[in-house]
Order: sequence, then C-alpha cells, then structure tokens
Amino acid sequence: MLGAPWLPWGRCARPAALRWLKRCRRPSCAAAAGGRRVPPGEAPRRRWCSAVSEGGTKWVKPAGHDAGIQTYNSLSRSKEPLILGNADVVTWYSCGPTVYDHAHLGHACSYVKFDIIRRIITKIFGKEVIMVMGITDIDDKIIKRANEMNISPTALARFYEEDFKQDMEALKVLPPTIYMRVTENIPQIIAFIQQLVTSGHGYATSRGNVYFDILSWGDRYGKLRDIYLDAEEELAADSDKRHIKDFALWKAAKPQELCWDSPWGKGRPGWHIECSTISSLVFGRHLDIHTGGIDLAFPHHENEIAQCEAYHQCQQWGNYFLHSGHLHVKGSVKMSKSLKNYITIKDFLKSSSPDQFRMFCLRTGYRSATEYGDESMNDAKSVLQTIASFMSSATAYMKGQHTCDAVREDILWERLSHTKAVVKASCADDFNTPRAVSAIMDLIHHGNRQLKAVTKEAGSPRSAVVFGAIVSYIQEFLNTTGISLDDRQVALELKHSAMLSSVIDELVSFRVQVRDFALATPETTSVPAEGAILPKEAKQQQKEKRRQLLQEREPLLQACDRLRQDLAVYGINIKDRSMTSTWELGEPIKEPEKS
Repeated sequence: MLGAPWLPWGRCARPAALRWLKRCRRPSCAAAAGGRRVPPGEAPRRRWCSAVSEGGTKWVKPAGHDAGIQTYNSLSRSKEPLILGNADVVTWYSCGPTVYDHAHLGHACSYVKFDIIRRIITKIFGKEVIMVMGITDIDDKIIKRANEMNISPTALARFYEEDFKQDMEALKVLPPTIYMRVTENIPQIIAFIQQLVTSGHGYATSRGNVYFDILSWGDRYGKLRDIYLDAEEELAADSDKRHIKDFALWKAAKPQELCWDSPWGKGRPGWHIECSTISSLVFGRHLDIHTGGIDLAFPHHENEIAQCEAYHQCQQWGNYFLHSGHLHVKGSVKMSKSLKNYITIKDFLKSSSPDQFRMFCLRTGYRSATEYGDESMNDAKSVLQTIASFMSSATAYMKGQHTCDAVREDILWERLSHTKAVVKASCADDFNTPRAVSAIMDLIHHGNRQLKAVTKEAGSPRSAVVFGAIVSYIQEFLNTTGISLDDRQVALELKHSAMLSSVIDELVSFRVQVRDFALATPETTSVPAEGAILPKEAKQQQKEKRRQLLQEREPLLQACDRLRQDLAVYGINIKDRSMTSTWELGEPIKEPEKS
C-alpha cells in the first residue's frame, strides 16, 4: 500500500485521488517525475502537476478518553474534544529551538503560553504530561554563526542550548520530560530516511541529497494548509529535486562542514526529519499533542506529518496540532531576528519580572497575535499590582489589622463559587486564560467593595473565613498558571531578599510605634475627684497642653510621611490603616527623563 499512499488504508480509491492519478499521467508530470535536467541554453522548464491536494478528511477523531477539554485543532481548523489514548497521560512533542543565538521575547511568548496550557492540563484536569522537546543543534544557521566566530558548531550549539535553558528557567517554564538533541540521534534519523526511500516516498540523487517525494504522497499532503500542486512554479536549473515542493531528508556535506557517514555519502539531516524521528523514537506511531509557533505550521509541521504517516503507515500520526500566535512589536510587525526588531529574554528581565510577562501572556489567548509594547506590559503590571494589593488588604483584614463595615458573606461566597465555575469552564474552552483572569479580577472587585475601610472601629462581626477562602483560591489559580505573589522574594530580585524583607518589616513596625505615639491623646496630669466638675480654666489649660504636645510631635508625623514617600520611590508601599500599617511591593517610580 505504501506505493499508492493516496489510497486510504483498507479502502478503495476516492474519486479525488483517481482524478489526481489521471491528471498526473500527463507528459508534463511524467517529465517532472523523471528528473530530466535542463539542457544549456534552454529556458527553465516549469515543474508542475495539475492536482490540487484536497486532503479528503483532514482529521479523524481518535478513539480513547475525553479529557474534558475543547481545544482548537489546526488539523480540523475548529475546536475539538481532546481525546487521549491513555486516560491519565498526555503525550506531547514540542519543537525546540535552533541554538545559534540568544532567545528573544517572540520565543518566550510561545513557550510561556504552552507552559501555561501544560500546567492547566496537569493541575486543573489532573493529567500527567509526558513532553519531549527536540533541540536542533546542527543547522545552516549554526554552521554560519560558528564560522563567523571561528569556533566549532558543536561548541556554539552547546553554549546557546544552555543559554536557552537558563532563559526558560528564569521565565519559570517547566522543563520537558526529556530534551533530545539531533546530533545524538543521527543513526536513528538515517534509519528513518532509509525506510522512506525503501517504501517509495524518498529518493536519493547523484549529488548525495535525499528528498521526500511529494508526488508519492498525493492528496494526503496538505493537512494543515491547502496545497495546490498544479501551481506553475519554476524549478531552479541547478536543482536536483524532481518536484518544486519536494523537501530535503538528507543534505550532502559541503567542504569543511560537520557531517556524518550515510548510505548516500557524507552529510547531515534535513530540518523536518529531525522532529519526526525524535518524536517517533519516544511516542511511536501516535502522538496526542504537537505544539509550536504558527510560523512552523507550514512547511515544518506539514512535512513532519507526511514523513511520520508514510513511515508508520498510519492514517493519522499527530491527533492535535496547537499553534501559538506571533508576538508583534507595536505597529503589527512580527518580532524576529531577521527584522532585527527583537528584545532578548535576558534584556527584558533586566527591567521586568517573569510574573509580569506571564500575566501579559495570560491576558491574550494563546492563538492570538499579541502586540508587545509599554501599554500592554503596563496593563499586565497593573493587573498584578491590583491582585497583590487585594491579597494584602484581605490578609490584613483576616489579622484584624483592617477595619470595615459588616461584610456580606453571602455575596462573597456566591461570587467565589461563580468564579471557580467560570475559571474551570474557561480553561476547558481552548484554554481561554483571558476570560479566566477576567473572572478573577471580578472576584477581587467584589472583595474590595466589601473591604472598604472605615476610620473608626466599627464593632461589626468579623468574616475572616470567606476572605481566607478567596485568598486561598486566588493563590491556587496563580500557582496553577505559574505566577508567584511572594513578591518579597520575586520582585526585589536580590540575593538576600528574605533578609531585606525582615528589615522592612522591622522598619515599618518601628514607624507604626512612632506614629502611634505622635497621634496618641496626652493623658491629664491631675484627675478631678468623683463627681467634681473641672473648672473651665483647667479645661482650657488641658486643651492647650494637648495642642502643644501635638504640635511638638508634628515633626514625628512628618518624618513618618517622608519615610513612606521615600520608600515608594523604590516600590515599597506602606499603607496606614486604622490600627496598624502594612507594606507591599509595587513598581519603583521611574527617574524623570533628563532634558
């Protein structure tokens, strides 16, 4: 059956496939298949076939266990129920980096968004994720960069691989179950290619190159994008391919290049075959989820599908393809190294925190193109600050440090229950994190309304338990999505931040004592006998004495105010409440630009 892959397994040929076969018997297609070279002086011929890859059924719903999640599948181009082969396990392949330079925010956006999805699948839906990430450590770009730096491609790749892993750790992206390097799997890649050649889906040329034969795959090519094989495209005169859309499985070595021995001579793998082989080595003939940026859908993922389904002789290799949208700089231009408009992850983290970037990612759907700029980042920072401020106020209330009117517990319990339902439903609906965050912010809004402070002790019954439940749930959601509000540890980003946190605690405590002393009403020096009426003159004297004492203590209050204002410059915000003072971390005040 491998000789006629356009025939579905165990079925008769579809009419579309028969029409394709008849059209491809025309002389123009036969010439293209024969690989005839262009004689000198003759105009370059057009290699084309009038077939259109209709693809038939692009996606077949797999048998298995419903995970309770609807996810957008690039194969069907619609939301589909996530069906797993194993009820408790998700098999997941992620395209890793080509390690020749520092990773930038465009890469970070994709990896952080898929990390959030992985955490949701694990923590909300209780599935074990087995993730494999391939590391492309041999490539044209790596060889070019290594030559420019006068070092070996292997040394360059190892340096930037470690650099990438450090960036992911800094962004709190969970590592895959296993990393797999291309250069450590060359024998397996060669064996994979040999099987494709043997089955008629690959061919070697006299130059030592090996290509995947698109025409051998017929209308099954084009699952992620409609492919028009009849488009009139010229094949370059110096090309040794049979068809313009054939792609490299093995590249013949160039002089002085890193290479390996193979049945076709010295060379190295093509890009697409690497991921197919690595994924198949671990997961075999079926895969639950495959992820990557939208720019990888074609041709990379399309070619992976063709290779794997031809190799495994299966109707559907990967069941779900999830693609993240581009990150754009302001002005709707894709962030990329080729355009030189990128920001490295390391440079970004000099001025912003991992949590701020993660909230930035949560605020946009993973499939959406996302615009990066000061406005969008400030929005993410504001959301985090609102959450932190509420958590601080709710905690202060629970400790008896914050006074407010009687709390409507029934309203808060109802809002908490509603929020939990909305968040789970949102996560089950194609991982709709913007809607989930919106639900959390709505809950905080209702909590803040109940925490509206009063200046004097209200004497109302306390409702600490409901606020404890709200705080606990918000912490759980943030932990699920990889955000930590342990701001005394994260936002300060200092080696001894725990010690500094204790110092700030002591400083604020001392300021509270000074402020309480300055505001205290002075005691009278003489107490009149019971029933005696204090003379008017004595009352006036006491009043004057209080005024003088408060006036004398005014510099203490002014000093307390100055300390609060000065610390705010560094992002340390002191809040004076009715009975005490608390502190929290926010954004440092930026230095005014010099004119």
